[in-house]
Amino acid sequence: MSEGLGEEVKTNPQGDVITAAPAPTKEAKKGAAAQRVVDPDYLFLQAPREKTFITGSEAAKEAIRRANVDVAISYPITPQSETMQQVGYLYAEGYVKDYYRGEEEYGVMSAIAGASRSGVRCLSATAGPGLMRGLEVISSWPGGRLPAVLLIMCRVINAPLAIQPDNVELSYMLNTGCLLFHAENQQDFYDYSLAAFMIGEKPEVTLPVAVAVDGFFVTHARGWVSLPAADIKLPPRDCYHEAVPMMDNENPPIRISRDAPIQKSNFISYQMHASWQQEIWAAQERSRKWIDRWLGGLIEVVNPKAKIMIVASGSAVSQSREAVRQAAEQGLEVGLVKIKSVRPFPADEVRAALDHAEKIIVPEFNYVGWLAKEVKSTIRGSERVISGPRVFGGMSMPTELILEYIMGTPNRR
Repeated sequence: MSEGLGEEVKTNPQGDVITAAPAPTKEAKKGAAAQRVVDPDYLFLQAPREKTFITGSEAAKEAIRRANVDVAISYPITPQSETMQQVGYLYAEGYVKDYYRGEEEYGVMSAIAGASRSGVRCLSATAGPGLMRGLEVISSWPGGRLPAVLLIMCRVINAPLAIQPDNVELSYMLNTGCLLFHAENQQDFYDYSLAAFMIGEKPEVTLPVAVAVDGFFVTHARGWVSLPAADIKLPPRDCYHEAVPMMDNENPPIRISRDAPIQKSNFISYQMHASWQQEIWAAQERSRKWIDRWLGGLIEVVNPKAKIMIVASGSAVSQSREAVRQAAEQGLEVGLVKIKSVRPFPADEVRAALDHAEKIIVPEFNYVGWLAKEVKSTIRGSERVISGPRVFGGMSMPTELILEYIMGTPNRR
């Protein structure tokens, strides 16, 4: 009887049951699937931007959101951990296709090498001792012509152990063959990180790019960052048009075939290695036009005619800008050369900017003074260079300290 009192079943002329259930709707696209691929020139130079007040780690996250990254791998270390936590959120939101934590930095950098050889766009990040642990593998990336991007959040590496800002680790990166950019602030960290993917993947470059920033000073502090819309992204990596083909296990290329039969001759092996290394450094030089295009040049010059010039990179640039302002209040004109690209080093640009200078001051956040050495080896009249002030181990750099060097004796070293 219950069947007879049940709700009447409606059917169409073909006998199919008609239900009141709504037709299935197409699920809205999320994450990278909802983004639109645009030309890099539009993304970097033409797309409207809006200012937002975010940390350096969040600025890196926004760069990666728009970078169309395939694989991100990392191992946590302070002060890098916060940035890669942000990347984890991007993975959860669908903006990064694969992401996992490696066992330690040597394994992470090896995994990045393997992933990059397969032709996908790769990202990792590390800091201080983590960079030192992974450096053996990182040094092999340029020879492998692997256009991966590595973010470096600089910190102390030597004992007594500390987690505070100190960029001595960049001195170990100078001769690896990687391109190396040093960001001053949160805006730089966004711009440099995003541009790194496109510059490194250019066919005539095909090299890894490291983007360094001084830990905590930038990664954990907030600053104004101009961002384009989040619904646009870079084109995917075009691995079929790079300097060397992606890995083919049936026909291993020169970069991983050190002991092929023809190379049993040491002479041929030495010659092959030498020519390959020369090509890597030539490829660095070929990256200049793209750095000019998307980062506005390898250097920035303030007060170009001043007789006293400061040369700085990273956070030391911000301190130097304030020192320049305070010197002007005292009636003294001081100029500033900001080094954006450490590798390739802007030798011609630095020589031109400092040719007239009578006194050149190089403040740094490290003990060894690697930037002062670079400047001294580049310009004529290196006796004009005053190496310092230098602070390290997490110390801040009061602008009064830079002013002391500006006002001090020119013979001070």
